[in-house]
Amino acid sequence: IGKTMNKIRISQKLSLIGKTKKQIACIKGLGLRRIRDSKVIEATPENLGMINTVKHMVSVEQIKE
Repeated sequence: IGKTMNKIRISQKLSLIGKTKKQIACIKGLGLRRIRDSKVIEATPENLGMINTVKHMVSVEQIKE
């Protein structure tokens, strides 16, 4: 209790055209909508798994708290 999750900023770098359904679902699940769109999310195991699936399509940076 009292432990806070780390936050990370993810930005979409590549288009979804020609990508697999799984990759498209992961990008949408992370809340990204278009190229150069970015979101700040919690670094949960679920989110990190989705990021790992599309790691070639997004850039990730740690946010210092």
